[in-house]
Amino acid sequence: MKNDIYWMNYALNLSKLAIKSGEIPVGAVIVKNNKIISEGKNNSIKKNDPTGHAEIIALRKAGKFLKNYRLLNTTMYVTLEPCIMCSGAIIISRINRLVYSINNNKYYKIGSFIDLLGIYNINYCIKINSGVLVKECTSVIKTFFSLKRRNKIH
Repeated sequence: MKNDIYWMNYALNLSKLAIKSGEIPVGAVIVKNNKIISEGKNNSIKKNDPTGHAEIIALRKAGKFLKNYRLLNTTMYVTLEPCIMCSGAIIISRINRLVYSINNNKYYKIGSFIDLLGIYNINYCIKINSGVLVKECTSVIKTFFSLKRRNKIH
């Protein structure tokens, strides 16, 4: 649990960097053997890329780093529960463990990560943990959208 807090703090700092670019504050980091092999922060808006989610960026970088599309024996830490697109990519990558902070209430009703695993009866087991640094990650997201509603972030 101590390492989970450390790595989630790292992802949280990435999410704060995303805000500076006007992006929704989501950060992701992929760790193997207790070392960072890749990281990502949202950049969909800046790059005009609907796949520019923090998780996808981190997965792409990790694949290049490992020279393999299968990211065996890795853990992804992400500040917000992955959407359906990111969940599918995480499953295909064969990440061993996913740790996320807060539930993604926007997409939960149409299928959370856990629902996606159940729907397709995936034969690959991904260990999932959630609820790490909930207060901190929730604060960043809520502050971002509050400022966005008041037009203080473009």
